[in-house]
Amino acid sequence: MAQHLKKSLGQHFLKDESVLQHIAEVVGDLTPYNTVVEIGPGAGALTKYLVAKKHTDFYVIELDDRWAAHLHQTFPSLRGKIIHEDFMATDLSFMKHPVHVVGNFPYNISSQIVFRIIEERDKVERMTGMFQKEVAIRIAAPHGSKDYGVLSLLTQAYFDCKYLFDVPPESFNPPPKVMSGIIQITRKTTPPSCDEVLFKKIVKAAFNQRRKTMRNSLKEFVSGKAISENEIFNLRPEQLSLERFYELTNLISLQS
Repeated sequence: MAQHLKKSLGQHFLKDESVLQHIAEVVGDLTPYNTVVEIGPGAGALTKYLVAKKHTDFYVIELDDRWAAHLHQTFPSLRGKIIHEDFMATDLSFMKHPVHVVGNFPYNISSQIVFRIIEERDKVERMTGMFQKEVAIRIAAPHGSKDYGVLSLLTQAYFDCKYLFDVPPESFNPPPKVMSGIIQITRKTTPPSCDEVLFKKIVKAAFNQRRKTMRNSLKEFVSGKAISENEIFNLRPEQLSLERFYELTNLISLQS
């Protein structure tokens, strides 16, 4: 199969059936979801386990011409529900809340996929996916960790994130040069307790200079001396929990 893979699409196909079964197990019961979407199914190694769950509104999104045709032939029940497009450009209006997104995501666009899922949070209830382990750890990283950053906070603002298990390189064809990891994110019931647009700007500005204190990295947001004397500005960004970033956003939002 290796000769059929496209490096430009970041293709590494999972071949280990025990790992595939484990992913299907953690995906769990799909009946609570109105729509289930698998991104980048490739040859359908995981798809066959998801199809077996017999969900009536199960869609797959596959960019590669050859695999889209292969899926059409291999899974008759998916005919009419194989979206032969780039997920990042696909019109997702077909998704009906609540949605579960599943996938062995192409590593070269995995972060962008997460950000698009965040944009679709009004529909997406849960995502179970495989990432390069480094990216998966960043998504689920707690504050105080060296891996904690923009991806962590912007995901955790809307989803509870769990790192589930490792997947070694030998489970793939061809083997990637990195360890992979499965994570699951589940949408929170309450939105962030602050101005969400300002929160995003503050998080990005803070981690753009992550070795500096907030006083130095957020100068453009602070207009008064009194607010900058708050002890929160003495901290570096990785020292602030999600809740403290909300507190910081509210301080800046309410400054006079």
